[in-house]
Amino acid sequence: ESELFGHVKGAFTDASRDKRGLAVEADGGTLFLDEIGELPLLLQVKLLRFLQDEEIRRVGDTRSQKVDVRVVAASARDLSAAVGRGEFRQDLLYRLDVVKLRLPPLRERQGDIPVLARHFLDRFAPTRPGPPLRGLSAEALEALSAYRWPGNVRELEHAIERAVILAEGP
Repeated sequence: ESELFGHVKGAFTDASRDKRGLAVEADGGTLFLDEIGELPLLLQVKLLRFLQDEEIRRVGDTRSQKVDVRVVAASARDLSAAVGRGEFRQDLLYRLDVVKLRLPPLRERQGDIPVLARHFLDRFAPTRPGPPLRGLSAEALEALSAYRWPGNVRELEHAIERAVILAEGP
């Protein structure tokens, strides 16, 4: 709550100074809430109030503050199923579910794998000492495309970074 909405000095033990929350920092812009499905129910209530009223109240403060932000939320969880289990508020889901984008897992987008692998290679290769890397072999691309990537793009990124570090030739 303090991270999202801020706090005033003395609001709790470690609050040695006033702190602006992320919602205030994003005022006039976009606030990205990653893994929204992990929010505790009590914070979901406060987030819902913020989304409805477009106001925040810092922890320990008695005054509200108007905030104008576009909220983009992401979750790897099925939030509709979480609502059914009582883990996510249905009214918050309705408030957030204005425009829904589903990004399929990497295993369902195998055509993206070579493009992403080359992107990560271009990013990590310059940091490697020694002779420059020329690219990925056809065999490497085939192996990358055949793998299921349960960790999605992040796992692919780390695999390419590891390959760059351990590469013995161009």
